[in-house]
Amino acid sequence: MAVKDQVLALMKHTAAVYSGEKLAQALNVSRTAVWKAVRELEKEGWRFEHTASGYRYLPSDVLDTAEILAVPSPFPDSGAAIKADQSFAQADAPAPDFQVAADDLKIPVASASAAVSEAGTTAGSAADPLLFGELPVDLAVEITETSESTMLEAKKAVADGRSAPRLFITETQTGGHGRFGRPFFSPKGQGIYMTLLLNPNHRFDDLPQYTLLAAVAVCDAIAALTGKECEIKWVNDIYLEGRKVVGILSEATSDIESGTISHISIGMGINFSTPQTNFPQELQAKATSLFADGNRPPITRNQLIRAIWQRFFTLLAGLPEDTAYLEDYRRRSFVLGQTVRFRRQGAVISGTAVAITDEGQLVVRTPEETVTLNSGEISLESIGERKLR
Repeated sequence: MAVKDQVLALMKHTAAVYSGEKLAQALNVSRTAVWKAVRELEKEGWRFEHTASGYRYLPSDVLDTAEILAVPSPFPDSGAAIKADQSFAQADAPAPDFQVAADDLKIPVASASAAVSEAGTTAGSAADPLLFGELPVDLAVEITETSESTMLEAKKAVADGRSAPRLFITETQTGGHGRFGRPFFSPKGQGIYMTLLLNPNHRFDDLPQYTLLAAVAVCDAIAALTGKECEIKWVNDIYLEGRKVVGILSEATSDIESGTISHISIGMGINFSTPQTNFPQELQAKATSLFADGNRPPITRNQLIRAIWQRFFTLLAGLPEDTAYLEDYRRRSFVLGQTVRFRRQGAVISGTAVAITDEGQLVVRTPEETVTLNSGEISLESIGERKLR
C-alpha cells in the first residue's frame, strides 16, 4: 500500500489531529514522506486541516470504493493509540459535521432526524436495518475518471465474463444518455453517474420491477440523508421542487439458449452539486441538483451512493413477499390524477392517469377508452401544466 493510501486509511476514520512525527513513526516512513503523501492526497481532492500540531482529515467528496463499501480501517487499533498517546492524535478538537458508522448509513448529524416518513418512522435512522441493510458482500465497485457511459462499461463487463453484482461509477461521462437516446448532462465532479450490473437469470415475466425499485431507493436515500422529499415522474425520472434531479435507465440482456434474462444494467445519473446557474440554458427551468446553491454539500457522494444501493438491495431482498415499495412509488408519483399527453402510433392522445400497475405500467383513461402504457414504447409529453419536452 502506498504511503498516501496508508495515511488516508489511518486518518479518515477519526476527527483527531495527527502530528507529522507520530504519523511517520506509525507508518515507519519519514516525515517528508508524510508531507508528500498529504500533498498528493490534496491534489486528488481529499481535504485536510493543517494545524500547528499536525493534520486533521476533513470530509471529502472524492469517489472512493472503500467509503462506498464501508471497508474498515486497516489500522483497527488506531483508536487505542489515540487514547494512549495524546501527542499522537489530539482528539479534543471539534469534530467535523459528519457521524461515521461503518456498519450502516453515514448520516449527517444535522439531518439524521429530519427525514420522517408519513407513518412517523424516522427514515434517516442509521440503526434501522429494515430500511437500510448491508450491501452484498460480493459487490465489486469500479471507479474511473471519465467514461463514455457507465452503461457501456456494464455491457463490456458482460462481454468479458466478469462477475456481478458490479457497480460502475465515473466522475464524468462523454456519452451518457437516458431513454430513447436522449443525452444526459454530466459535469465532472458535480454528479453521480453509475450503473449497477446484476445477473438475475430469470425469465422476463418473473423479473422484479428494477426501475421502480431503484426510483424508490433513490427517494428514500435522499430523504434519509438530506430531509428533502422527491417526486417520481413515471417511469424513471426523479424530480425535486418541480425539476428533474435524477434519471434512471434499465436495460436487459437475454440469453437466447436458456430463454432467460442473464443480466440487468440499472443506470443512474444524479445531479448532485451542480450550481443552478451552470446548467445549460435549455435545462435551467427543467433540471436542478440536490445542492444547487453553490455551497459545499453537507453530505458526500460516497454516502449517497452507499445509501441508495443499501436501500435497493434491502427492497430487493424482501421480494416477492414484501411489495410495499409499489405503494411508496405510487405515493411519490406526481403523475397520478393528472391529465397527461402522450404520442402513440403518430397520434397525440390526452387522458387522466388513474393507476400504476404492479408491473409498472401507467393506466390512462381517455374519453374513448382506458389504455395501459408501457414505458419502453411511450414517452409522456406533458403532465398537467408541465411540458416535459
